[in-house]
Amino acid sequence: MGIIAWILIGLLAGIIAKALMPGKDPGGIIITMLIGIAGGLLGGWLGKVIFGVDSIDGFFDLSTWLAAIIGSLILLALYRVFTGNRRHA
Repeated sequence: MGIIAWILIGLLAGIIAKALMPGKDPGGIIITMLIGIAGGLLGGWLGKVIFGVDSIDGFFDLSTWLAAIIGSLILLALYRVFTGNRRHA
C-alpha cells in the first residue's frame, strides 16, 4: 500500500477509535489523525509479532482495518493516560 492509503486508513481508524472510546480528549482532530496513523502502524506490527500474520494485506482487507483500529484504540488510551490529568493554570 502507498503512503496515501496509510494516511487514509489512519485517519479513518482514528475517527473510529474515538467513536468507540468517547470522552474528552486533551487534543483535537489533528491529534486524533496522528494517533490513527501511528495506530495503524502499531496494529500491523503487533499482528505480525504476536500472531505471526501479515495483517496489512490491502486497503479493503478486514485484517488491515482491524489492526489499524486496535492500534489506534491502544494509542488513544495511552494518550489519555499520559495527558488527561494535566491542568492549565
